[in-house]
Amino acid sequence: MHTSHHDIAVAARNRVAFPLLVPFVLLASLVAVRWPPLHDLDESVSERMHGVALSHPGWVDALTWLTHILSPTGWRLAVLALVIWLFRRGARSVAIWAAVTMIAGGLLGAVLKLLFSRARPEFLEPVAKASGYSFPSGHALNAALGAAILLLVLTPMVRGHRLATVGLWTAALGLPLVTALTRVGLGVHWLSDVTAGLFLGAAIAVASAAIHSRRGVPEPVEG
Repeated sequence: MHTSHHDIAVAARNRVAFPLLVPFVLLASLVAVRWPPLHDLDESVSERMHGVALSHPGWVDALTWLTHILSPTGWRLAVLALVIWLFRRGARSVAIWAAVTMIAGGLLGAVLKLLFSRARPEFLEPVAKASGYSFPSGHALNAALGAAILLLVLTPMVRGHRLATVGLWTAALGLPLVTALTRVGLGVHWLSDVTAGLFLGAAIAVASAAIHSRRGVPEPVEG
């Protein structure tokens, strides 16, 4: 089994970076102008989720446990493990791509938080607290970013193995969505925060893969 500059851009070849970026740009624009319908939707979802949280302490415990496991640090450690694995197999260029993409995406998210300076949801009886600004969600962004990096690198290696491919795609799509759910369920993010974070994280990974795929000849990774 092998991966390569060509393989790592499987999604990039299909030109999905731009379609992934469009929803983020749209949401960012609506947040910037404080579009009332978006604000009303965010408030409605947050109030309903908060009501569920107050009525079900066990649900809050589960969300808290999941949000810690699926934190930005958790995703960075997962990508770090991938980077080490790639280096040990001689795929230095792909390893560097994965590391740089993860770091750059996280930094971009932090900068955007400062630019938008959006306040987090506030409740009289909060079930969780978080510091910093709200848009975009760092948890959602890093989850989508880390999952996309892992997916782009590992998909070529399981080609021809249907069960492994299905499992990989299910995890890459499902875990970021669960991450986003925990942030809204705990009342520390608006729905638009996590939605924007998911689209931006995936777009960064795919766009970065497209750039990386143009740099040189295939680089084998024995698996």
